[in-house]
Amino acid sequence: MEACPPLTIFGQRDHGALLAIAELKRRSVQYDIGNPLTTCKMTRHQLSAGLYAPIRVLLREDVAGVVAFEYDRPASVFGQFGDDEVDAVAQQLDRDLQALLEAAAS
Repeated sequence: MEACPPLTIFGQRDHGALLAIAELKRRSVQYDIGNPLTTCKMTRHQLSAGLYAPIRVLLREDVAGVVAFEYDRPASVFGQFGDDEVDAVAQQLDRDLQALLEAAAS
């Protein structure tokens, strides 16, 4: 598991398709991303961290066609547990996510 990439897509949901029910045309996809080892490193200290791992991100397009990638910073979300071990893993997730976005943008 140590050889796994820091972030992998575990699943996705097409929110744009859901909006079509309301006759809205928007592109919006939510992804669950993470790493099984990272999740294990957190949940062994705080099992409730499994509510937020893998992390969720949203890639969406607004009515003007502007695209945005949105997410809650892992350090903020996992900080609620007040656990130094979980915080250290969440801070690494912040760095991994930032690196991934910067690589995708270039």
